[in-house]
Amino acid sequence: MSPKELIARRVARLLNDGDVVNLGIGLPTMVANFLPEGVDITLQSENGFLGIGPITEQDVDLVNAGGQPCGVVTGAAMFDSAFSFALIRGGHVDACVLGGLQVCQNGNLANWMVPGKMVPGMGGAMDLVVGSKKVVVAMEHCAKDGSSKVLKECTLPLTAVNCVSVLVTELALFEFVNGAMVLKELAPGVDLATVQERTEADFQVAFDLKTMEFDSAELKEAAQ
Repeated sequence: MSPKELIARRVARLLNDGDVVNLGIGLPTMVANFLPEGVDITLQSENGFLGIGPITEQDVDLVNAGGQPCGVVTGAAMFDSAFSFALIRGGHVDACVLGGLQVCQNGNLANWMVPGKMVPGMGGAMDLVVGSKKVVVAMEHCAKDGSSKVLKECTLPLTAVNCVSVLVTELALFEFVNGAMVLKELAPGVDLATVQERTEADFQVAFDLKTMEFDSAELKEAAQ
């Protein structure tokens, strides 16, 4: 199982049947592929959709918020961007799953730009992290140079402060509770010492710390 697939599979198990969910571009889009049996969510896209689904017919005018071709499920609704952001800002999105460049120990998120690099803008990220009931960040634990992306303080421009509910990496799952970062789960084959070594942030260890659980069907599918 690749690191990104492990992250996506664990995040998928955080979503509840009936949730309205916004999946950010990149790694978060993988989450929809791994929803447990019996869990049906409605995908929202800030460019004006409720009910994004797999592509059944190619339509060059039908794209998600990242500009990628998408499909819609039966019963989907389409509307303008103003109404879409009214849904987000009005608290009608149950969860959003976003990628991250950095997360710090008090739940701050930086995920929209690296100074000096050209970016199209923040998009809907700052609205999603404030308007969604649950904010899940799905990202790899370390940067390409090996440095930790889980920090005492973010060094990149912030998307929002104290906004992250859950952080899932290929090493661990953290929850943010009352201003504290709490290690709740370790990835299979990962020990506490490894997480401590690769995490700059200060965190608490849950008294009921456990290993992420994947059922046998998932493990078999991942091995194929």
